[in-house]
Amino acid sequence: MRHVIKFFVQHHIVGDLLMLAILVSGFVGMSSLRSNFFPEVDSKIVVIQVVYPGSSPEEIEKGIVAKIEENLQGVANIDLVTSTCIENAGSIIVEVKQANKTDQALQDVKNAVDRIASFPAGMEPPTIFKQDPQNVAIVLAVSGIEDLYLLKKTARKIEEDLRSSNGISQILLSGFPEEEIEISVRDDRLSALGITVAQVAQAVRNTNIETTGGRIKTDKEELIVRGKFKDYSAEDLNDIVVRADRDGRVIRLYDVAEVRNRWSDNDPTRNWYNGKPSVSITVNSMNSESILDVTEYVRAYTKAFNDREDVLEINIVRDQSVVLNQRIDLLVNNGIIGFLLVLLFLALFLNLRLAFWVALAIPVSFAGMFMFADMAGVTINVVSLFGMILVIGILVDDGIVIAENIYRKYERGYSRMDATVEGTMEVLPAVFSAIVTTVIAFSAFFYIEGQLGDIFQDMATVIILTLIFSLIEGAFILPAHVGNSKALRREFKPNKLERGMRKFLNGFRDKLYAPVLKFSLDKPWISFSVIAAIFLISVPGLIGGGFVRTTFFPFIEGDFLTVNLNMQSGTREDITLEQLNRIEAAVWEVNDEFNADRADSLEIVLAIDKKIGPASHTGALYVQLLDGENRGVQSTDVSARIREKVGVVYGAESLNFTAFSPFGRAVSVSLLGNDLETLEAATRELKVEMNKRDDIKDVTDSNQAGLQEISVTLLPRAYQLGFNEQELLAQIRQAFFGQEVQRLQRGRDEVRVWVRLDERDRASIGSLENFRLRTASGDEIPFTEVCKINVERGVTAINRIYGQREVKVSADLSGPKASATDINDELKGVIIPQILARYPSVTASYEGQNREVMKSQNSIKKVMPLIFALMFFVIVLTFRSPLQGMAVFGLIPFGLVGISIGHWLLDAQISLFSVLGMLALVGILVNDALVFVAAYNSYLKDGMTVREAIWESGMNRFRPIILTSVTTVAGLAPLMLNKSFQAQFLIPMAISVAFGLLFVTVIILILLPIYLHWINPLHRTWIWISDGRWLNSLDAEPAVREQHLNAELESESSTPLDFIEK
Repeated sequence: MRHVIKFFVQHHIVGDLLMLAILVSGFVGMSSLRSNFFPEVDSKIVVIQVVYPGSSPEEIEKGIVAKIEENLQGVANIDLVTSTCIENAGSIIVEVKQANKTDQALQDVKNAVDRIASFPAGMEPPTIFKQDPQNVAIVLAVSGIEDLYLLKKTARKIEEDLRSSNGISQILLSGFPEEEIEISVRDDRLSALGITVAQVAQAVRNTNIETTGGRIKTDKEELIVRGKFKDYSAEDLNDIVVRADRDGRVIRLYDVAEVRNRWSDNDPTRNWYNGKPSVSITVNSMNSESILDVTEYVRAYTKAFNDREDVLEINIVRDQSVVLNQRIDLLVNNGIIGFLLVLLFLALFLNLRLAFWVALAIPVSFAGMFMFADMAGVTINVVSLFGMILVIGILVDDGIVIAENIYRKYERGYSRMDATVEGTMEVLPAVFSAIVTTVIAFSAFFYIEGQLGDIFQDMATVIILTLIFSLIEGAFILPAHVGNSKALRREFKPNKLERGMRKFLNGFRDKLYAPVLKFSLDKPWISFSVIAAIFLISVPGLIGGGFVRTTFFPFIEGDFLTVNLNMQSGTREDITLEQLNRIEAAVWEVNDEFNADRADSLEIVLAIDKKIGPASHTGALYVQLLDGENRGVQSTDVSARIREKVGVVYGAESLNFTAFSPFGRAVSVSLLGNDLETLEAATRELKVEMNKRDDIKDVTDSNQAGLQEISVTLLPRAYQLGFNEQELLAQIRQAFFGQEVQRLQRGRDEVRVWVRLDERDRASIGSLENFRLRTASGDEIPFTEVCKINVERGVTAINRIYGQREVKVSADLSGPKASATDINDELKGVIIPQILARYPSVTASYEGQNREVMKSQNSIKKVMPLIFALMFFVIVLTFRSPLQGMAVFGLIPFGLVGISIGHWLLDAQISLFSVLGMLALVGILVNDALVFVAAYNSYLKDGMTVREAIWESGMNRFRPIILTSVTTVAGLAPLMLNKSFQAQFLIPMAISVAFGLLFVTVIILILLPIYLHWINPLHRTWIWISDGRWLNSLDAEPAVREQHLNAELESESSTPLDFIEK
């Protein structure tokens, strides 16, 4: 290695060419990277969908879903099975443990379902598929006219145009129901003509066909007999003959029914954009596509469309690239400012030329990372950008240590070449070990389960690749540049400012640090007690005392609000729409109130996308806010004002105002059991307790009351007339629900043809009571003669998890200052156990963010001991001393002091991002500590006593350690002081690194010398125990013993040669 470094110094053009190659290759690699909002994560979801027309949720549960769940038991690699049973259908979600096992799990699930002997008659074949991850790139709304058919046609044309681009492959349209042809028959006409609904349906089915009748083979050719009787429009079906009598009377379809094209009777889905009917176009970016390219193309198309159209228009509802571009701008701006600040402080305290070459490590290291990022599966996304911001604070540390040590050697009279080579070699082992330990720390994310591991692997990859190239740059390129810099010229004289700053730094060291170090070495227990007291006050005191709150997943500011409204089941869509319109008006009023206080003319509410569906009693508003950089108010404040303005919505089962969260709702508890009444009682009590809290809002549960159900019971006379339950309900179903007679492929739409009673004949309970049933002999019997009815409320849906019925109670945090960790801890430890004690048959499972936290924490508990063991192994291997490794590791807990104080001063929560900052802090701490210990061992080898070596290490390592701290804090200062919303969730990370480093600097310069002073007697004791020798303080040190051993080995190896020469 020494010869390689010397070669790079002698031929610095090689270093220049290597640097240029890395920069160019990095630029090429960066330009080829794809972009996504979140990292590309392979699907871990298998979906089973079942359709059983006419069935209740209970029938779906007992006859289908429970059977499938039972058969899935024992299937390998399945982590969780949840299911939902609704009217006519059910879905089962199978979550796989590992993404790379999903395809195998899909096949295993299919095999398990195929093994089920029988399903209910009339059930459609189950659909089983792997759910592909959908990365929403941009959402558009087409509006401008009232005609929904024309809006749909326009949206289809836009979809075709966008698909013509090579970079767009998945587009979804919504905001309209399926098209159908309805044949609505009048009950009185059927009775007058003696025709049933079933006969009308059979007539359509028998007539509207296209089929072959065989082949005719003549002498010259073969002909096919074909009947082309199929029509595809409602108008052409009118002439179908329903019945023809022998007397020549022909009854056609238009005599008994009205045939018309319409939207699906069972699907009320509609969209409005700013109050105008609209159709939504959602453009997704697949893993092979770039979100920035996709959104750029769509925006260009949108502009061209709006320029050429007078009435129709396209509006952008949501554009994920906006946040991504803001995050990129944040990285670039903070990177540039940080680079300049690092350059400034290094120039002030070291040398301008040296500062430039050290700061150059930032672009070179990033370029090296970009070279291999694509091969490692990394994309440009909010998480990988976070990793780039985080690693900036670590990058220059190694360069500072190496450059400062070279410069210090040169100041002591070494030649330019010797200073460069010796200065690099002296600290390179410690720098190498520091980078390896940091790489090991961040590699933990590859073994963490749950969303945390899936999402943050990109960040870990970015940091690891960048650090590897920072090592290459620091070991070869930096010495080549520093060794040939004018700063290492005898004739070079520092300017007045440089001399002044150097004098200031030396004075600070000699007048402040030197007395403190002397006192610490003289009275180590007093110094250690003071530091330990500060630790106890700031860490257990502030955090344990609740002065610093903690949460796992932090609040992330977004530019969208979602208002979800659930009315009582069965509420007609016009009533739901009326309430949504009232909420929409309240949103615009709140917008006006905020705008009245603004100096600019910008509206904080840009647009509102309103939706009804998939059921008539459900609806939502998607409120698009002004971007956070210009809004100046948090989304939670806006939602709170809207909630206050809306007030009570009568008839609503639930109404919640939620901001964007990639991790699910903060508080989510699933109550499990098979006794529905007990579950409902426990749910009510839990909701009462949760609603008492001020730190959560919008408490909802999944156990919504269902539709009003008319329960039909057969009277004895029904059996006397030959009716049974199946036949009687079949006639009622054909009339009131309808009978699907055909499916016609009309363009891209599969149009269903339904025969049912006219809506006027099924508009009240009286319509059912007046309905006439047909016996086997053709007689008509009034419904009330053979049946009685009872009206009761059913269930909307049955949710299941772990094979039991589930009622999920969930809530959102009331604001960014609320702590999800504290809330969930109180629920788990106090509230829920009290409720479960009163309901022994009910159990609790903690889902949502809770489940992700538990998965991540359990895997962290398993992997972190191994990670710390590897880090310790690397440190011990560097110095060949377990006690010195323990001394370095003993500094890590004290880094929490600065972190705790920093979060307390800035009123920030300790969250996941704070922990990521802690990992970066550990890397910096270990780096500085290793360099300190390396210097200590070097001085011992030069013959100094233990105390002298500690003293010289502290005095000589003071400058690089201070410079490391100052430059890192300076690089992160723009981020901590950044008021933009994009920077808010990054600030806890910056607090951890910056404030932690301020205290860590003191710890390294004071506590590490104390540790080194204390472990010397332990070295002597260990040698006495193992070898029986009591060595003096110097000879007991591992570095000195290793030096003596090497000398002995060299002496032994040279003995034979000496004998031959003689």
